[in-house]
Amino acid sequence: MSEQFHQGTFAGTVWNPEQYLKFSNHRIRPALELLERVKISSPKVIYDLGCGSGNITRIISERWTSATVYGLDNSDEMLKKAATETSKVKWVKEDIGNWSVNEPIDLIYSNSTLQWLNQHNQVFPKLLEMLNKGGCLAVQMPLSWGMPSHRLMRETLANGGINGAPIGTEELRNAIARKWVEDKESYYDFLSEQATQIDIWETEYLQILEGEDPVLEWVRGTGLRPILNTLDNEEQAIFLSEYSKRLRKAYPVKANGQTLFPFRRLFIVAVV
Repeated sequence: MSEQFHQGTFAGTVWNPEQYLKFSNHRIRPALELLERVKISSPKVIYDLGCGSGNITRIISERWTSATVYGLDNSDEMLKKAATETSKVKWVKEDIGNWSVNEPIDLIYSNSTLQWLNQHNQVFPKLLEMLNKGGCLAVQMPLSWGMPSHRLMRETLANGGINGAPIGTEELRNAIARKWVEDKESYYDFLSEQATQIDIWETEYLQILEGEDPVLEWVRGTGLRPILNTLDNEEQAIFLSEYSKRLRKAYPVKANGQTLFPFRRLFIVAVV
């Protein structure tokens, strides 16, 4: 991929594997459901873009034992965690936006990562160009922008400070305000000129969460990371105090102590 598709404000985000894996059972289900829809028989070269701690990458490697499987991520913390378990996966530290390879690829898999990149109208066709004939692009992205959890994230940055003041920089607020994932019809348009088969669908999961402030703990591992990495300690404290208050109102705890957290995701499988 010769062009650069920057993450902008999010490029230096530090990811916490333990926080992310706190809800690993919930997070792994859509990843496995995406993988189940990949029907190529004997791929030789596979890349998992945004592999994180490598849970799915190792499953991919075990499914296609003769393939060379690469797990690519730009987080030292995540790759260090991935490397603690023995596997045949080759771990690569690189920003997806700058990534390019010379060898043709049979499968590009990406679970909950490409939403961080801009210019999807260019990113998706470029990924298809890197595939062998018959190769597959499999992508899952969270449709979180319109959810109360993420709307409240933006609103708290805009007016959750002292006396309703904004929190953080204007650059951060603008970056968080960006709609990270396009409508599903747009991805058909991005892919249809090159792909011979396209499968696009949405699924909403009703996550049943336990514990104190569980929705806050969920987003701490994903969407909240760029915000927390950008705010200073004082701003963080003000933001988290107000944001958690708003989340508790939006996602009340049931009488049995559980919290319901609907979460919608977009899936794309395209074959060239």
